[in-house]
Amino acid sequence: MKVVFYEKPNCAGNAKQKKLLTLNGISFETRSILDTPWNSDILNSFFKDLEIKNIINPFAPKIKNNELDISNISKDELLKLMIQEPILIKRPLLEIGETKICGFDIEKINQTLGTTICENVKISLCQSETQCTNA
Repeated sequence: MKVVFYEKPNCAGNAKQKKLLTLNGISFETRSILDTPWNSDILNSFFKDLEIKNIINPFAPKIKNNELDISNISKDELLKLMIQEPILIKRPLLEIGETKICGFDIEKINQTLGTTICENVKISLCQSETQCTNA
């Protein structure tokens, strides 16, 4: 099954996630989440049944600096902002065949691929000691 891993290039957390996939025999194609041309329909396919707090990158500068209040924004408004500023998207986004996953959800990865990656691994959060940037 084809696996596409949408990452922020040079993200330490994404690097650890990709290493875990590789160690478990999962091959994947890597794409930049920042350079991919997103639209609402495509993003919504990754965000099905998820609340705003589960699709937003909590380490994005606008979130960390309290420039964007996600408690006062609709999902449609947030999608428009994510299209303009993909750094706001929680990553990675994973496309496994027809299945779309937002975040490094090991349980969903295991269910989709029939793998047994240890679910106690804590690499779903930003690993950087510095603030995330758009670069």
